[in-house]
Amino acid sequence: MENIRWYDVLDSTNNEARRVLDSLDNLSVIAAEGQSAGRGQGDHTWFASPGKNITATVVLKPENLDAGDYLFVTRVTTLALLSYLRERGVKARIKWPNDIWVDDRKICGILIENILDGSRMKACLLGIGLNINEEGWPENLPNPVSLKELTGKQYDVREELQALVQQISRHSGMLLSSDGRHYLEEEFSRNVFRLPEGL
Repeated sequence: MENIRWYDVLDSTNNEARRVLDSLDNLSVIAAEGQSAGRGQGDHTWFASPGKNITATVVLKPENLDAGDYLFVTRVTTLALLSYLRERGVKARIKWPNDIWVDDRKICGILIENILDGSRMKACLLGIGLNINEEGWPENLPNPVSLKELTGKQYDVREELQALVQQISRHSGMLLSSDGRHYLEEEFSRNVFRLPEGL
């Protein structure tokens, strides 16, 4: 099965992945029940009640991926999440550049950090915060939603992470062929949207 290291609490899974990067294989996962300093885009933090959601970093160590191909990493990650959600009966879209929304509500945030070796990608840290069983939202969050709220089902977070990593593995394999890359480009374009300026 996937190489998933679970922790009770980390500052952030991306931080830990960076600290132990040299000991990690391709598609290794750092996952935490809770984070003390979970990060979103820019200076945003990420809210997640301990044990109720996926807070994890998948480490991608791609073969022959140039630094200029960074958008393919976004395509792999977001499309894997869409496929994972589709298998659970949820139709989602990608809000540019890397949030996942269901209708007008946010179910997932992604923080991708690329580590370069010259002009090549050495590693890509795919930080994923996916709302699974969350129900107790802070009032200051404008539009969150969880998988449980959408389907009415309770999920085993560890099993769900394994299923998600399988999707990421499948989609990352598409980087190895021109047909696969074309599929990633087409599907991403079909499923991405931008909010109007000012929102």
